[in-house]
Amino acid sequence: MRVAVAGATGKVGAHVVAELGRGGYEVVRLSRTDGVDLTTGDGLADRLAGADAVIDCLSVVTTRRRAAVSFFETTTRTLLDAERAAGVGHHVVLSIVGADRVQYGYYEGKVAQERLVRESGRPYTILRATQFHEFAEQLLERFVIGRLALVPRGRSAPVAATEVATALVELAADTPRAEHLELTGPGEHDLADMVQQLVAVRRLPTRAYGLRLPGAGARAMREGALLSEHPWRVGTQTYDEWLRERAVERA
Repeated sequence: MRVAVAGATGKVGAHVVAELGRGGYEVVRLSRTDGVDLTTGDGLADRLAGADAVIDCLSVVTTRRRAAVSFFETTTRTLLDAERAAGVGHHVVLSIVGADRVQYGYYEGKVAQERLVRESGRPYTILRATQFHEFAEQLLERFVIGRLALVPRGRSAPVAATEVATALVELAADTPRAEHLELTGPGEHDLADMVQQLVAVRRLPTRAYGLRLPGAGARAMREGALLSEHPWRVGTQTYDEWLRERAVERA
């Protein structure tokens, strides 16, 4: 089976490529380093020739609604059009649990992406995952000011990126579901508490504080909008286990 991966060099995409390799699949990477531009379609047709499925785990570093929506709409249309021309039989896309319940720039981009996939007429499966364990690292980088990390409060059930990759590969090899499925982590945490734990494990000089930010999006996150109500699967690696694993890796 020949599977193409959009975002093959990203946090989840790299795990997807590794998982496909272990499973004996023929892997096609769709990235700029492989000569593919998913905003214009340059180089895409040749790479998709003979592909049975596409796994889209593209991401973009932005919190701005306009930038996120533009990115996901452009790349999704490019992929879907090329897949139609190449006769690809399954489009699998990674999204976020609760993205449609939180008014926040990046999440609104994922909502636009899902809508295009559903309305495309192409065989598809959407996997919505909760935040990855690594999200705490991203929050620490994003909200640190000197030696202070001012992190928004929010309920989360973090999941291992490796388990997300395994689920994406499994779904790509299966029959298109024409629906979204939800993958959640095994335990609930507050986002600010996750960052505080990360700081403690790394023995950083940073002090982390949780903030109750204003706005509908922040309130929705505090009220649990990013938690799965009907999970298809629950991951096994806890956040504490991931922290210990990362501590060993950095030792």
